[in-house]
Amino acid sequence: MDRTQERTREIDAAVADIRAIEKRDGVTRESLERIKQRLIRLAARTDLFSVEDFPPPAQGGTRFSCLYRLAEDADQRFALYANSALGGHGTPAHNHTTWAVIVGVTGEELNKFYDRDSEGGVREKGRHVVRQGEGVAFLPEDLHSIHIDAPLLNFHMYGLALEQLHKREFYKAAEHSWDVFPPHSDIREARAGRA
Repeated sequence: MDRTQERTREIDAAVADIRAIEKRDGVTRESLERIKQRLIRLAARTDLFSVEDFPPPAQGGTRFSCLYRLAEDADQRFALYANSALGGHGTPAHNHTTWAVIVGVTGEELNKFYDRDSEGGVREKGRHVVRQGEGVAFLPEDLHSIHIDAPLLNFHMYGLALEQLHKREFYKAAEHSWDVFPPHSDIREARAGRA
């Protein structure tokens, strides 16, 4: 079996396990922890997930990261992406409107967690660094931001594909207001037989 076939087999097995966890346990902090642990097992296969396989955007361009679609069900559920980033960028505080799990393959991503405050903004309530062997999990309305200083590769798994998330909110700190993320425009197809 070549690396591509083995990678596909490992992805399919992980997503099948994650599907089963959600079906059995629903969407709770506890079930998302089990999903996170299963994704951490997949991310441990660094021999199958390298920056050579999933390169970041070219230096000097307008993009600092790109997503590779590794899995997605026919109904747009259980979408798994590899996020390949150059570093030197981050996101504002935002929600996902679906459950989400991020785990590290290589490199480090600082996640900051927030609550909405009484003035309509956000208040930081914690931090965690996503790296190999670690991750974070979010219920649909949980808020976080990501901060990437150096190149990385990690997994982002969502209960529903990014193109279907039409009401993801983010906080515009300079304007003290909320807005909706535009649709993600740079998802590269990486499913076997779909490229």
